[in-house]
Amino acid sequence: MQKAMAEPHLSDLPFLVKQHLRKHGIQPETGPTDVKDMRAEVTLLRDTFGLVQVFFRSDTLLDLEKIQRQTGRKLEPLTTLDIDRIKAKLSVNTLPAFDDLVDAETLIDERLFQAEDFFVHSGNSDKLIRVRNGAELKHRDSTRILDLCVDLPGALPDIDDLGVFAHDQVEIDRAVTSFTALRIRQRLSETLEIPPLSETAQSIIRLRADPDADITKLSRIVEKDPSLAAQVVSWASSSYYAAPGSIKSVQDAIVRVLGYDLVMNLALGLALGKTLDMPDDQPEGFSSYWTRAVFVAATCGALLAKIPREFRPGFGLVYLTGLLHNFGYLILAHAFRPHFSATCRMMESNRHLPHQHIEQHLLGITGDQIAAALLHYWKMPNEVCLGIRYQVEPHYQGAHADHAQLVYLANHLLQKHGLLPGAEQEFDPAVYDYLHLDPEEAEDAIQEIRDARDQLAIIVQGLES
Repeated sequence: MQKAMAEPHLSDLPFLVKQHLRKHGIQPETGPTDVKDMRAEVTLLRDTFGLVQVFFRSDTLLDLEKIQRQTGRKLEPLTTLDIDRIKAKLSVNTLPAFDDLVDAETLIDERLFQAEDFFVHSGNSDKLIRVRNGAELKHRDSTRILDLCVDLPGALPDIDDLGVFAHDQVEIDRAVTSFTALRIRQRLSETLEIPPLSETAQSIIRLRADPDADITKLSRIVEKDPSLAAQVVSWASSSYYAAPGSIKSVQDAIVRVLGYDLVMNLALGLALGKTLDMPDDQPEGFSSYWTRAVFVAATCGALLAKIPREFRPGFGLVYLTGLLHNFGYLILAHAFRPHFSATCRMMESNRHLPHQHIEQHLLGITGDQIAAALLHYWKMPNEVCLGIRYQVEPHYQGAHADHAQLVYLANHLLQKHGLLPGAEQEFDPAVYDYLHLDPEEAEDAIQEIRDARDQLAIIVQGLES
């Protein structure tokens, strides 16, 4: 437990929180939000009977089914708009886990109530408050202590070389057969009932292996797909690339602006992303598939440029890894359709956690595992497959770990700077050393993305239309 915390500085806490602490004689220490210790999370839920707030440990996963069994109520997460209204009413920008601040029924998970010496959000997003024990969170007699959470799933196994895909095939088969009446089949694409690859995607994959591949061949493939051709030309014409003059053709886009490598990987990422339809349901308050794809890919590229040349992996496959990093989201929505809604609601209830934890808990498999195995089956480069598979495992240092860690860092920086929605999640700064990347240079890279956010948003609009 870290003890190098500041003495109380209550002046920078919201009035309501200071009033609460004084009323109950709590003398806390305050400190920055980057401590690694456990903290108390707050989730707001609602049904026809009213509002419920749930307090639980940040190192556990709030289980909506457990809540329903314990309370007999089918509670749904509040929207971000409703949460923001409550925060505004309280004049706070984070929700402290004290049961008499919000006018709501309160449930505290027993793991949190039994804990000692941990942190709660202070109402100020830059500060945490250290409290002595769970009893300091409970001041109303009506507050109930219940078993509401489950432990987080363990880390994905770090399997050497490409044996990981054989391992994941077994896990995928197990997950699929747990939720359907299908027999286990040999082919991954059949097991998941994924639509066949488009002719465009197949042609681009074949071209990657063609020793005589050139700009003319790539242009012909892209131009045969009018939608893809329009996207490539639009991308090259974007003010993000500041191309001189107008872009009149795919070949023009390749030669004058984007280059062969970027168009190859951009076209492949777009073609694969169009293989599956966007889901009707999605977690509220999270970014869309194409928003995340475009911003993560652009950030990976910007970060890559800051890495010393001798340690820098190739741009094209790093960019493609970023563009496809969330492909598992589409697969889950398609292959586990009856259970995808539950996954969305659990994501809304556990905003402090990566979505992979929720997927592992509910389905026994993550979208990243499925996407990586499927892309490997489609003969995509191992850099991309492993980069996607290990993107939330900062301690992974196996083959092509630099691709995975660039995606991990890109997601962290985008959320930290508000370029992607969602609570800032625990981050391991050791990735800077592994990537040979100066943190200040990384901040410069994310500033470039901030400056270009409007241009990137226009690109996203074109993909979503």
